[in-house]
Amino acid sequence: MKDFLKRLFDISFSFIGLIILIPVFVIIAILIKLLMPGPVLFIQKRTGRYGKPFSLFKFRSMTINNGGSPTTILGDSRITALGADLRKYKLDELPELWNVLKGDMSFVGPRPDIPEFTDRITGEERRILDLRPGITCPASLKYSNEEEMLAHVPDPQKYTDQIVWPDKVRMNLDYYYQRSFFGDIIIIIKTIIRRKNKEELNYLRDVAENEQV
Repeated sequence: MKDFLKRLFDISFSFIGLIILIPVFVIIAILIKLLMPGPVLFIQKRTGRYGKPFSLFKFRSMTINNGGSPTTILGDSRITALGADLRKYKLDELPELWNVLKGDMSFVGPRPDIPEFTDRITGEERRILDLRPGITCPASLKYSNEEEMLAHVPDPQKYTDQIVWPDKVRMNLDYYYQRSFFGDIIIIIKTIIRRKNKEELNYLRDVAENEQV
């Protein structure tokens, strides 16, 4: 029953969201075409439920053929001015509503990783892959200022590999065991009303600057 309610919620609200946000989609698409030569959408293979790959859709926020690390930080030269604004307000993630409607994703669930990361998951941690990946989750809330935090460490990729990603896996496993339909609603509400907390951000900066990796 819990999974049925969750899927019914996902289908209903992703469909409504796609319809309501059509004008926003059109405006963003036009701006990208005018200011960022290249495709409107960023499409990347991510690991989905049961480890099956799927194509994740986002509005493109970076230059094309940029290469480099999969980890991005605040001020990354690959991110365009428009892209920075899209990422700041999470507008780049709006096309993921299509992934939710299709069943690739859910509104709430572990963020879908690239295979490079999910291939590292072993043992009990692989239970995470029994879930549909989500647009938001407890780990996403904790690391909502991740790019800004990573800008304060000497080696963002190493810090991500050794500190941030393992913590996200732990939180995703906790979510697996503790998840509930009403708990998901609370996570969605927290995601919608979330604002940058200066005290929390300063704490994350201190941790990032002082952590030895």
